[in-house]
Amino acid sequence: MIVKRTNRQQILAKLNKKVTDRIPILIASAGSGLVANLLEKAGADCINTFSGARLRANGMGTMSMMWPILDSNKQTLDYTREDIMPAIQGDAFICACLNANDPLKDMVMVLNQCKEMGVMSVSNIGPSISYVDKDSEIYRVLTKSGITLDNEIEMLKLAKEMDMVSIGLAFTMEDSVRIIEEAQPDVFCFHAGTTKGGLKGYDSGETIEETAARTEEANQELRKLKSDVILIAHGAALETPTDAQFILNHTSCDGVWTGSSTERIPIEKAVYAAAKEFADLRFPEK
Repeated sequence: MIVKRTNRQQILAKLNKKVTDRIPILIASAGSGLVANLLEKAGADCINTFSGARLRANGMGTMSMMWPILDSNKQTLDYTREDIMPAIQGDAFICACLNANDPLKDMVMVLNQCKEMGVMSVSNIGPSISYVDKDSEIYRVLTKSGITLDNEIEMLKLAKEMDMVSIGLAFTMEDSVRIIEEAQPDVFCFHAGTTKGGLKGYDSGETIEETAARTEEANQELRKLKSDVILIAHGAALETPTDAQFILNHTSCDGVWTGSSTERIPIEKAVYAAAKEFADLRFPEK
């Protein structure tokens, strides 16, 4: 099997054309080859691979990737190479979400491994220190031990130097501003929070109106810093296509990023419904 390759220039040309033509960009996460194949067929522009998506495919919540139960970069690289790349045609590009704070790996080596397998885009969400509340003790302990946003910014900068597409992500305005100012990513996603819905989602009680308002507040500040950045919405109350349409109607985002919304939640619903029908079958009465 030979998967069609792409490069930074081709990826950005495609994304910028969609922005110009006012067609929303769709970035979607995949934890398995089947999901990646279906996402590409459905028209996703970018398929994200990261340990959170892989763990979702195994029935765990996304945030389980925050615990030291695996080598997140090894898992991402392994399943991207073995499960995702062979499952796609190459119409969508792959973005590997990496742990830039990995103490066991040189990021030049990791980015070169990505390029060798045909992955020409990376993000800093695999996981990111921006997940952790800054007023918490664990945040202070982590940053004291060298797990910092600085490393994520340096990785995003390195990716561009290596002719890759960089997709920045952060949970707070402070971190978002730093990433835009210092890393100058090609694409940026303000992560509004863990997506609600399904068996493993987290519902903070926020409405889609509130998610849209917080996202747009970030957008307005970030476009002042980098006017040509492609901005993508993700998370919190953005669960369904209706929610995504609300975001597109009420923010200046260029598209949306789905994770659980096009992966975990539909799988939960479809598999349960089909299995329940089979389980409810009965022998005919004699």
